[in-house]
Parts: sequence; C-alpha cells; structure tokens
Amino acid sequence: MKLPFSTDKGAAAKAALGLIVLQSDESMEAELRPVFDQEGLALYHSRIPSAAEVTEETLQQMELDLPRAAALLPGSHPLDVVGYGCTSGATVIGADKVAAAIHTSHPGARTTDPITAVIVACNYLKVRKLGFVTPYVAEVSEAMRALLELNGLIVSTFGSFEQIEETVVARISQQSVLEAVCAVGENTEVEAVFASCTNLRSFGIIDKAEATIGKPVISSNQALAWHMLTLAGLPTHGKGPGRLFRQQA
Repeated sequence: MKLPFSTDKGAAAKAALGLIVLQSDESMEAELRPVFDQEGLALYHSRIPSAAEVTEETLQQMELDLPRAAALLPGSHPLDVVGYGCTSGATVIGADKVAAAIHTSHPGARTTDPITAVIVACNYLKVRKLGFVTPYVAEVSEAMRALLELNGLIVSTFGSFEQIEETVVARISQQSVLEAVCAVGENTEVEAVFASCTNLRSFGIIDKAEATIGKPVISSNQALAWHMLTLAGLPTHGKGPGRLFRQQA
C-alpha cells in the first residue's frame, strides 16, 4: 500500500547550520546543544580528523582535511552558516583559508570559527583589554595572542594549563577553569576574560565567574554559538550563558 504524504520545509524551516567538530573534541557538542535547541533550526555536524596532540604542525594539517569535512555536511539545501570548531586551528590556518575550504562545498554559507567569533564578541561587548586563559603549549598560545593583538585587542594578563594532549584538556574540571578565569580576571586592567579552546568546558561556570569578577567572560564555544546564531539572523538573547547572550544590541 502506497501511503499519501505532504512535504514542508523540514527541520530547517528557519535556518540550517553546519558545525565542523574535531575528531578529538569531547566537549563542544554537549555545550552547544541547548543553545541551538530552537524551533525551525537544524544543526548538522561533521567531524574532521585531528591529532591527539595540539601543535602548530598538527593544526596546519587540518587545512588539507577541511574541504572533505565540509563536503560531508548536507548539501541538498543551502546551509545558512557553517562554523569550524577549532580556536587554535583557525588561528594557525587563518579565517580566510577556513572560509575558502568550506566554500568549496557550501559557497553561499556564511562562515565563522571561534577566534573570529571572539573578536566579534569583544567588539560587541565593547571590551579591548583581555585576560587570556588557554590550555595550550606556549607556541600555540603565542600565535593566538598575536592574532588577538593584530585585531586591536590587548592581552593584559595570561595564564595557561600548558597541556598538549586533547584528552587531558577535555577533562580539566570546570572548577579549575573557574579558578583560572577568576585569577586572571582579578587584574584591574582586564575588561573581560577569554577562555580559549572548544574542548575546554566552560558553560557551567561562565555566569558564576562573571558574578565573581564583575566582568564579561567569553569562551570559544560560547562565542562560536553566539556568532553562528547572529550570522543566521536568529535570536541570541537568553540562549546561552554570560553577558554575551544577555546584552541587547
């Protein structure tokens, strides 16, 4: 028996978003899931090969794998926004090259990545002097710091967990992240604190940290989710933690 049916706009009635997740990432999807839980919004994931250790060499390798990872996202209908979920990778590869790789399969999509999103978020919140927390080894942290400063931001205070292994980063406790953010954010010159890395869990402590230091706290996952929603023209207010999701334009 052949059954009758009708069609509608599908799960992406309002917007279709793509997210490229590192093979080694264990944190981003869980943190972002509630943010994108909106009627008519569809979020599609693809994974990209990534090394167990974070170095400039392993990050640069992802430039070669990005086109294929992007191609694995649905292409039957245009995607509105595609995000590449690696702060350090986007820093080393460059936002323009990330966008070009994504556009090989999704030429009409707007693109973003965590470091680009953080820069946009700082402008949105009108902050310039940052406290900077990373889990990375020195060479990766320094490359990111240079990029932030190239875009007009000032890193007033810096601290790192100095970890090279992704599996360790994914298991750094949120209490440790809270203590690190507050320690860096206590500096009177700091206007906001940026906690970098999509594998570093932060959503559970952002509001508490902001209440403690009285300043905005921006994380890689938070900024990426906020910027993806913004680029898609979707509401952001109250959809995630922190002042970034509370402040009206």
